[in-house]
Amino acid sequence: MSTTPTPSRFPSDVYADRLARAARATGAADLDALVITPGPDLQYLVGATASSHERLTALVVPADGSTPTVVVPRLELASLGPAAVAELGLPVRDWTDGDDPYRLVAAAVGGSGRIAVADAMPALHVLPLADTLGAIPILATGVLRELRMVKDPAEIEALRRAGDAIDRVHARMAEFLQVGRTEREVADLIARAIVAEGHEAADFVIVGSGPNGADPHHEVSDRVVAAGDIVVIDIGGAVTPGYYSDSTRTYAIGEPDADIAATIAVLERAQQAARDAARPGVTAAAVDAAARDVLVAAGLGDAFVHRTGHGIGLSVHEEPYIVAGNDTPLAPGMAFSIEPGVYFPGRWGARIEDIVVVTADGAEALNRRPRGLTVLG
Repeated sequence: MSTTPTPSRFPSDVYADRLARAARATGAADLDALVITPGPDLQYLVGATASSHERLTALVVPADGSTPTVVVPRLELASLGPAAVAELGLPVRDWTDGDDPYRLVAAAVGGSGRIAVADAMPALHVLPLADTLGAIPILATGVLRELRMVKDPAEIEALRRAGDAIDRVHARMAEFLQVGRTEREVADLIARAIVAEGHEAADFVIVGSGPNGADPHHEVSDRVVAAGDIVVIDIGGAVTPGYYSDSTRTYAIGEPDADIAATIAVLERAQQAARDAARPGVTAAAVDAAARDVLVAAGLGDAFVHRTGHGIGLSVHEEPYIVAGNDTPLAPGMAFSIEPGVYFPGRWGARIEDIVVVTADGAEALNRRPRGLTVLG
């Protein structure tokens, strides 16, 4: 377990730069302001991890470059994290029950205008805000997409720490994945290890044994792990300051049948092909095709039932999505999963997943555990 202390936030100049770039992107989109409620976008822009409630908390970022304003209920001010606003010199407009926070937002916007709101803003805030401003907001995805999709060096280092931490959990899998334990018992042990190895919490633990491995989004059940099982383990969580790990490996409980081992060897080649394809200028769709083509050529195309990957950062799933039809060209700093899988309902399944970061001339895998079928027991 890593014992090196990690700051809970990036330095304030990182957030100041993000706010300035967000303001410029807002103006370029012909908008007057961004209005961001608690969630990954707020965490990205100012490092605040407050939760959304029925009382409005919002960051207003004007497109004209003037200082952003924080609107927050007085009783939630502490949970917003004073450092998140004090270090940046952001004015705070706190309010109490009976006040109208939407008018405070409108004042920070400039009375009325075209705004973009965080994708996760609850409707109970979107509708009264629209009524106060006299305009229907649009989603902030188009404004913040380019900013969040390309990670800066501090973000990449956080993702690298997350990858190392989840690798340490996979390295201990023989401790957890044993004959006679239920999937739920195995998952409980893994969840504890995820925290022990440096994560803030275990965000997800998938233990798909035997036929349950054929369900890509199976979580856990009371099925008992048995000799001869093929088991899919997909695990991850956030490391401070909030960047996620996500890694899948497939295990065999005892020596597998030769046809299963051969099929997983093909899957390993497909995953390698996608990693080799990832480089600046190549489209997300082309990376998906690189994995898919290997499986199709081996007669396994119908067994691959999902996209090849998803972006990752302050959210487990974010852009860019590595999927057919996504013509977004890759650029240095983009981080995403590469996770082809094959699934045979009622029998077994397998998936291999790494997080990669696009570099100047290729892609760096942030997970380094063996990718082939690992035999336990």
